[in-house]
Amino acid sequence: MAGLEKPTKGSVWIAGKNVTQFSEKQWALFRQRNIGFVFQSYNLMPTQTAIENVAMPLMFKGVNKRTRTKEAIHMLKAVGLASRMMHRPTQMSGGQQQRVGIARAFVARPKIVFADEPTGNLDSKTSRGVMEIMVRMAKRYHETLIIVTHDVNIAKYADRIINLHDGSIVSDEPNQSIVTLENEQKEPASAAVNE
Repeated sequence: MAGLEKPTKGSVWIAGKNVTQFSEKQWALFRQRNIGFVFQSYNLMPTQTAIENVAMPLMFKGVNKRTRTKEAIHMLKAVGLASRMMHRPTQMSGGQQQRVGIARAFVARPKIVFADEPTGNLDSKTSRGVMEIMVRMAKRYHETLIIVTHDVNIAKYADRIINLHDGSIVSDEPNQSIVTLENEQKEPASAAVNE
């Protein structure tokens, strides 16, 4: 769906465009304007600080350095990393690195954020925190968040669950996400999870 691989058949429509036949250049421009990514392995630039990593998508959009830095700082604060802004990835825990990745994915306000096994390298407590941050940011900014996961507990954060088996859709059901914006100020981050 994000254009990283060509479909073998059918078509893919995103934001009113049939993106199936896009050239690599068209895909690059489309991703730059419309798509954010959160990766399982973080994919942060090891020599750059958290601010520099988060600001990178804005640099590709031609945003000036002062504005990029301001937006990166705002996003890092939003994911709870105000004290880690000048740290490099090797100076952060896995959960902190993933929050940098989330800030980077959302900083340019894309229409869609793809999260590929975003909690695969995290413990269960950190996973809950990361998922709540992503879902709340997507809801706050009115963005579509597509999560790819094998974990049924992670699927509970979604408003819709589509199950695939061997490349075919086997179910497509609405779901009541365990995270809402209404409880954001009233409850601690982990209170929405029932174990």
